Amino acid sequence: MKSWFSGLVAVAALAGVTGSAHAQDMKSGMMKMEPPKSTHKTITGTVVDVSCKFGQGLAGAEHKMCSEICADRGLPLAVLGDDGKLYLAASAGMPGEGQNARLKPFSEQKVTVSGKVFAAGGANAIQIETIRAAQ
Repeated sequence: MKSWFSGLVAVAALAGVTGSAHAQDMKSGMMKMEPPKSTHKTITGTVVDVSCKFGQGLAGAEHKMCSEICADRGLPLAVLGDDGKLYLAASAGMPGEGQNARLKPFSEQKVTVSGKVFAAGGANAIQIETIRAAQ
């Protein structure tokens, strides 16, 4: 119990230091934010329902309707690239707008998407500029 409490105190202290530094930056009017590094890419892959694909193993044409219903309920659609990487659709706007409406017409189909790709923490995101059915 004592080590749990010590850990809690350490986290609280760190949060206080971080918050204090952030407050200092805000007071001086200088926010130290840099845009994340990106590369422009064109990716070919399949639009998948992330929850069903990875949680249930469901995919393909027979899963299209379910994928569309999940997208309507807010579960994320993403592009599983032919390169084996999963690309989560991200918005360039602040605050971010959901991208399911753009991907839903292509649910469980091959697409070619172009846009800015960001890689961080083992994940990939793409700000989709163009999307079309793959040839």
